[in-house]
Amino acid sequence: MTTGNGIHSASAGQPDDGGAAGAHPLLVSDPDTPCGTGLVLLPRPGALPAVWIGPVPAAGLGPGDVAALLAAASPCPLLPEHAEGWFGRPGLSGHRLDAADGPPVAGRDWSARFQPTRTEHDGPRARIEAEDAVAGLRLSTEIEAVPGGVLRARHTLTSTGRQPYVVDSLEVVFPLPGEVGEVLDFTGRPTAERIPQRHQLTDGLWLREGRRGHTGHDAATMIIAGAPGFAFRSGDVFGLHVAWSGNTVHRVERVASSLGVSTDEAGPQERLRPGLTTIGGGELLLPGEVTLAPGESYTTPWVYLAAARDGLDGLAAQFHRYVRSLPAHPRTPRPVNLNVWEAVYFSHDTAKLMALADRAADAGVERYVLDDGWFLGRRSDRAGLGDWRVDESVWPGGLHRLSDYVRGLGMEFGLWIEPEMVNPDSDLYRAHPDWIVATGQRVPPLQRHQLVLDLTRAEVRSYLLGQICALLSEYPISYVKWDCNRDLIDAGSGTRAGAPAVHDQTMAVYDLMDELRRRYPAVEWESCAAGGGRIDLAILERVQRVWTSDMTDALARQSVQRWTGQLIPPEYLGAHISAPFSHQTGRYMPLSLRCATALFGHLGIEWDITLASEQDLADLAAWIRLYKQHRALIHSGRMIRIDTREDTAWMYGVVAADQSQALVSYVQRDEPRNDQPSALRIPGLAPPRRYRITDVTPGERLPRRPGLADAGPTGIEVSGAALAGPGLAVPAQRTLTATVLHIQGR
Repeated sequence: MTTGNGIHSASAGQPDDGGAAGAHPLLVSDPDTPCGTGLVLLPRPGALPAVWIGPVPAAGLGPGDVAALLAAASPCPLLPEHAEGWFGRPGLSGHRLDAADGPPVAGRDWSARFQPTRTEHDGPRARIEAEDAVAGLRLSTEIEAVPGGVLRARHTLTSTGRQPYVVDSLEVVFPLPGEVGEVLDFTGRPTAERIPQRHQLTDGLWLREGRRGHTGHDAATMIIAGAPGFAFRSGDVFGLHVAWSGNTVHRVERVASSLGVSTDEAGPQERLRPGLTTIGGGELLLPGEVTLAPGESYTTPWVYLAAARDGLDGLAAQFHRYVRSLPAHPRTPRPVNLNVWEAVYFSHDTAKLMALADRAADAGVERYVLDDGWFLGRRSDRAGLGDWRVDESVWPGGLHRLSDYVRGLGMEFGLWIEPEMVNPDSDLYRAHPDWIVATGQRVPPLQRHQLVLDLTRAEVRSYLLGQICALLSEYPISYVKWDCNRDLIDAGSGTRAGAPAVHDQTMAVYDLMDELRRRYPAVEWESCAAGGGRIDLAILERVQRVWTSDMTDALARQSVQRWTGQLIPPEYLGAHISAPFSHQTGRYMPLSLRCATALFGHLGIEWDITLASEQDLADLAAWIRLYKQHRALIHSGRMIRIDTREDTAWMYGVVAADQSQALVSYVQRDEPRNDQPSALRIPGLAPPRRYRITDVTPGERLPRRPGLADAGPTGIEVSGAALAGPGLAVPAQRTLTATVLHIQGR
């Protein structure tokens, strides 16, 4: 068959010759996404196919287009092999144990060389089957172009030898073009997730390892390589994400030219291999964690990659479109949440919590979430985890009185849990001290007064499933905030004699979540991990919201949300309006900045609003009305982040997919160093169409500092071309203020 872009392919179920002479290039791309990401497989005789990956132009690609690009490049498959003269980090690292014919007892079959046996392709999908008969290994590589323009790939390795095979690492690797010269990824810490870090690409390996047992506050999240100087709206960029909630590897590598082995119709030939840059990733496997018995297989997580010519926002748009296509994506408007944690902490008092519900309902809140402190013995974070029964000494008769009261006010009722953890001071731990992850007989060190339950044990999963189902069956709970507040240390399992079990633990968490979702399809789930410590595409297949960060200071949240949005669309990002004085920083934030920050996510409240003034409550209600008016746009449009001349002001927003409107925000983060107006340039609107600009910022404005102008262009009409080109002139504003503009097509 021939794809719409004119590249010959083998039909699904009709294998080609595995890469022999006469085979043709195969294009993998999403035909429904113009200008998405494409991958071309170029078959090689007796070797895994070489790969080209990049943005697919609207006019498509012809078979000679990419072949010409590869003529002078190193042939790089999705699994680089040492046996082909690849001297960078190999795609597969492993070895076989206990050879039958004598020593050594480890280290055999360590250098695989796979030969293709079958290739299937149907346009948006391809599968390559390969084998190394000498090493006793089979490899299957799946490639998919998913909705939205992103590509993903994964390997499955099967051992066919007689002795066990230890998989040390198995990673998906993509080649990058020579113009790539800078790398951007993220680090972080609790209350400061997704801190961007950028550096020049040089020879050698840039390796980011996540070893916390879950995604982690310091996770790379996405590793982005691009042409030097790439920005939000400009530059060729490639972004890679490993969809896995356990330990991960993200990597970028530039290898120098060297003598190596290339395979063509004449067979293996020694020749100079030009230097090459690659990007890739996979699961980080602990020692012996995956050991394959004869016939057993290991499958890597999906590794996602997108390529764009319009900078970081172009990458984000592809990932956002994909996430919005997931079956778990929320299909209903994102309700305004009130979470009571920063209002009451562990001091659960029915009268106080009902008073919060009254104020919340009056302000327009639609969902009320009871956080930590409701279960047996939970008067602090030192006790109770694992005993998921309502504490009758605090809640006589259970949670019925509060949940019924909340629902009577027209709000949904939600509940916080942390199923994966246990306090030593709990009935569960006293009864089952062996139910924790541990290496041998040693108890791991405490973090936050907690240990980790071993979910690889069937009896532990059964216990948790029963406890959570009992709660969901007894109470009208429509929303669960699932927390995970510590790292996995000494994460071995008693079922494996203390051997590492992070991989199995991660799969067990998925299994528990999936079973609960199957039993309670109407319940929505939030992923929280001491804030934003478990945010990845695998967890997003199972939840409708993430808690972006435990940092609720609005100024600090601006950065966390700005960069979490590189992967995750706004409707998932829990963003709460906090108290006037931040509980984390002690810094005072005006209500307008707190509300404007929360507006461009999934808006909620994290504040004792029983202490708020009547004016603040009126302004809060006005911001909630603004959110409800525009949440359909915020949660479906294309995110834009506007490059500014200095970092004291940030401009960002969303543009409707049909180009009918946009909502944008100007935030004065600090005292401006330059008093010249900024150009608010808004891409993505219809160039000839006229748009009316309206300042929709609720509440009374702070008095202007002498010499500062108003926020500027409101009540005027301008073309989409002018908005994208010269833009709107916005004067510098008073520090720590935000202005929200609505741009409506005429």
